[in-house]
Amino acid sequence: MRILFLGDIVGRSGREGVLSRLPTLRQKLALDLVIVNAENASHGFGLSPGISTDLFNGGVDVITLGNHSWDRRDLIPHIDAAPRIIRPLNFPPGTPGNGSVQIELADGRKALVVNAMGRLFMDPLDDPFRSINELLTRHRLGVTTQAIVVDIHAEATSEKWALGNVLDGRVSLVVGTHTHTPTADHRILPAGTAFQTDAGMCGDYDSVIGMSKAPAMTRFLRKMPGERLQPAEGEATICGIMVETDDATGLARRLAPLRQGGLLAQTMPDF
Repeated sequence: MRILFLGDIVGRSGREGVLSRLPTLRQKLALDLVIVNAENASHGFGLSPGISTDLFNGGVDVITLGNHSWDRRDLIPHIDAAPRIIRPLNFPPGTPGNGSVQIELADGRKALVVNAMGRLFMDPLDDPFRSINELLTRHRLGVTTQAIVVDIHAEATSEKWALGNVLDGRVSLVVGTHTHTPTADHRILPAGTAFQTDAGMCGDYDSVIGMSKAPAMTRFLRKMPGERLQPAEGEATICGIMVETDDATGLARRLAPLRQGGLLAQTMPDF
């Protein structure tokens, strides 16, 4: 299975960058599954139902979220009727929506997509390690599903590395989101799970993590609240990771980063 995961979409620049490039990417890379984190897609804060529809119509299969899941209140009554939008699995019981979804491809193969949120320097949610372990008692890689992808939305690199090693051999890909900065540590772990600490963002990198520079810098310089942060509007760099899995085992065979457009050095998977 050929899977593309794209990091946090930030504002209009990120949305337009993804939507303009995704049809070509799906065809050129022969993608079976496209997953995006879109918790910052609506003006940098949250996800609106309308924008989620645009992303699905544009070729996205699953949308993951994070700590900005509920910044757009109109998503709350919508999410239960939109199973392909998933919020972190380790939100408390009774939270709207679901933390995972199993997608069946046209050829009958299945892929489980999981979203979890870290706890170091983040909101104090339930234990993501325990939550994912419990979920995986019901889904066995290479048996009940041909691929499992975990988006760990977390601040601390140590927490992401730890989760990757805990899940090694049990899922196809563990990829981090949230820091909006692509890391250069993409690799296949010893037991066959693909890993990257952070996929980066889909947005304008002439910014402060996707936001216009001046208001963001003022907050650091003066330690006072200023004008509301707004997404930067320059050309986006589309950042993500592509993995090819073995259908028999569900483990990773190959992976490569993807960066297209904007300011960052360009790279395209060549398999």
